[in-house]
Amino acid sequence: MKILRILLPVFVSLLIGPAWADSGNRLDAVMQRGTLRVGSTGDYKPFSYRDPVSGQYQGIDIDMAGQLAKALGVKLEIVGTSWPALMKDFGEDKFDIAMGGVSVNLDRQKKALFSIPYLRDGKTPITRCENQDRFQTLQQIDRPEVRAIVNPGGTNERFARANLKNARIEVYPDNVTIFDQLVAGKADLMITDAVETRLQQKLRPQLCAVHPEAPFDYSEKAYLMPRDWLFKAFVDQWLHQSIQSGAFGKIHDKWIAHPWEKLSGMGEPHRYANAAPIQIAWASRP
Repeated sequence: MKILRILLPVFVSLLIGPAWADSGNRLDAVMQRGTLRVGSTGDYKPFSYRDPVSGQYQGIDIDMAGQLAKALGVKLEIVGTSWPALMKDFGEDKFDIAMGGVSVNLDRQKKALFSIPYLRDGKTPITRCENQDRFQTLQQIDRPEVRAIVNPGGTNERFARANLKNARIEVYPDNVTIFDQLVAGKADLMITDAVETRLQQKLRPQLCAVHPEAPFDYSEKAYLMPRDWLFKAFVDQWLHQSIQSGAFGKIHDKWIAHPWEKLSGMGEPHRYANAAPIQIAWASRP
């Protein structure tokens, strides 16, 4: 046992030492470059939304990206991506970190690291209010006559295909206007994150979130990063301090209460309080 206590730290250091000692880590690369490249889809209120007129990004995770860039002492560059292209763009090193309501899942974890979670959530339906009682359970939803609409390439589509075997799954490519399809009666429901259903029922009074306080499953939101432990350690510490200090809570509450229905699409420039200057680039257009 005495020998084991002596050798164990040596063995552990041999395993993790190179990752920490590598001078070519992402943290140093970002600071030397002077720019933090943040991948974001711009189609997921309240986390990330790109105004179609002004081209400006806004939302919880855009403000948080600005705060992370400020903590690093660098400029912020938003790199546009899409949910179907997210991991491809990540693998091609088009951004340093993905921020914008990214859900933690094991497939993404195989190729990347996640920060500590900043929000806990789950999938739940949203439908026209008169249909609330019809879609309380997956058994009620999974019927041949039910039309479930999904945006492609993300966890919403994955959940629908894993759980709906009889309902018709209709893929709609625009995650910004997909809820208008429900209002127009072109689909019966969408299963998405509870936080999004709460916001969308506020923006579209014809729609109602179905039991968002008790979603069908459990998920977490976090920031997706390369397998660089120095960079992850910095992001985790920054995020932990932001949550504990209340800074994240203030940003969260601001965008939950934001009058999206009045300002979206009006071309009004969004001013990022206390954030570093923003440049915008595109990895791949949705």
